[in-house]
Amino acid sequence: MVKIRKQALERWPLQGLAIVHRTGRLEIGESSVFIAVASAHRADAFEACRFAIDTLKTSVPIWKQEHYEDGEVWIEGYGA
Repeated sequence: MVKIRKQALERWPLQGLAIVHRTGRLEIGESSVFIAVASAHRADAFEACRFAIDTLKTSVPIWKQEHYEDGEVWIEGYGA
């Protein structure tokens, strides 16, 4: 995620960008990713944010454990 942040800061004229991915147990409907972008221009902020989430979902290995009534399963890999 540090690399994604660096790429976005190099590509757009941003004042700042933060990416946080939650860990631990999440309930259904809770957010797992937070991205904040500071920019003088709204279009740059939206483009950088879209780049960050799309790149995170396809390139950052995410492991998550899903719980069901009859057990649990680990889901591994990119964009899980």
